[in-house]
Amino acid sequence: MSLPPTSLPPLTLVLGGARSGKSRHAERLVEATPGPWTYVATAQAFDDEMRLRIATHRDRRSAAWHTVDAPLELAAAIRAAPPGRAVLVDCLTLWLTNVLLADRDTAVDSAALIAACQESPGPLVLVSNEVGLGIVPDNALARRFRDAAGRLHQDLAAVADRVVFMVAGLPMQVK
Repeated sequence: MSLPPTSLPPLTLVLGGARSGKSRHAERLVEATPGPWTYVATAQAFDDEMRLRIATHRDRRSAAWHTVDAPLELAAAIRAAPPGRAVLVDCLTLWLTNVLLADRDTAVDSAALIAACQESPGPLVLVSNEVGLGIVPDNALARRFRDAAGRLHQDLAAVADRVVFMVAGLPMQVK
């Protein structure tokens, strides 16, 4: 689903499960606007599998994409984006994992992220995994992560102009 350049709202949240087509859909939304574009990556390559995932994502993007790595300082990366240019953040759940593992306050960092999103100098598309649809995790850290992700998604959805839920590669507009 591609939209004309004028139809990308200030803030779009794209949610879905693993391998639901979130990233590709978000990339298409951004690529429907005039480039160049900024891709804010939150992943950290701690193992070979993640290095391959990162390389796969990079390889499918054209040279019109500028990548900014922001595993922790996501709000600052959004604020530093070029004015008037579309920005894609992929993904919030990896960022939230980084925040938790760095023993930072998720509520404080989430509030800073939401403020940065509302002040974004151009259209912003956020990608995140919906992790609250499965079983209750069996350990405290995983439950804390699931709960923090759920709160973050609710708070972002409240301020987002558009929310899309991806299922099997198909976008469902929720808001």
